Amino acid sequence: MNDHSWLVEQFETYRKHLQALAYRMLGSRSEADDAVQESWIRLIRSNTGEVENMGGWLTTIVSRVCLDMLRTRKSRRDDLVMAGAPEPVTGHQDGSDPEHEALMADSIGLAMHVVLEKLNPAERVAFVLHDIFALSFSEIAPILGRNEAAARQLASRARRRVQGTESSLETAELQWKRELVEAFLAASRNGDFEKLLSILDPNVVLRNDPAFAPVANVPVVRGSEAVAKQAKQFADRARSLMPVLVNGSAGVMAGPFDQPVFILEFTIGDGKITEIGMIADQARLRGYDIADMND
Repeated sequence: MNDHSWLVEQFETYRKHLQALAYRMLGSRSEADDAVQESWIRLIRSNTGEVENMGGWLTTIVSRVCLDMLRTRKSRRDDLVMAGAPEPVTGHQDGSDPEHEALMADSIGLAMHVVLEKLNPAERVAFVLHDIFALSFSEIAPILGRNEAAARQLASRARRRVQGTESSLETAELQWKRELVEAFLAASRNGDFEKLLSILDPNVVLRNDPAFAPVANVPVVRGSEAVAKQAKQFADRARSLMPVLVNGSAGVMAGPFDQPVFILEFTIGDGKITEIGMIADQARLRGYDIADMND
């Protein structure tokens, strides 16, 4: 195998990892592809005879390319439009932990990229390399052209900013979920069938609890029309329901806090209610953390 073929083989071994790394840093598929292509050009122009860890070497190169691109972007003050949901991190031939990378990939959604856009280039690179790809600060420092203490400080500052923004995002998310639950309650109380249909996913599933006698013979109700009809049937009872937090998520409760009759857990996706789970069994209810949503 000649030198060029060997370089091609090595590069392809780490390509997915490099693409995932570049996308986490840049938030754009096209820019990530450009960064990976530039790292290939630098590879074939370099003397790699003394490189002992090709994965680490390529990680350093693509990180420096991304850092340069972020600095250029910042100087241009370009508005970046996100290209879509992040791709999973699948490249782990470099010895990294694939389970860790997969979990981290799932956690880096569009909201995270919006947060990362608020960091300066050095903060962003330090955060991505350390908190997402688990590189040590001794590895990160030369990429940034800083010492280890400075690299650590950059990552720490970025982490505080990310956590603060995530907290705001979680608060906003809970607020719109609460509004959706309250809209469900209002429509149920008023017998507003059309409104119920508008906030229920067409394939919504309601799982009744046999411990609640009025629905004991209907364990599962499927489809928005069927669920809306049951909600209308219990319009009188709906007037006594109140929004609550059920294990930290939006839900409703019938009865007092010290002895609830039942609770309803809501699963929400794409702005609609996709699943409702009833819990009426008293033994199960005692295992739930129920709190007033207004506290």
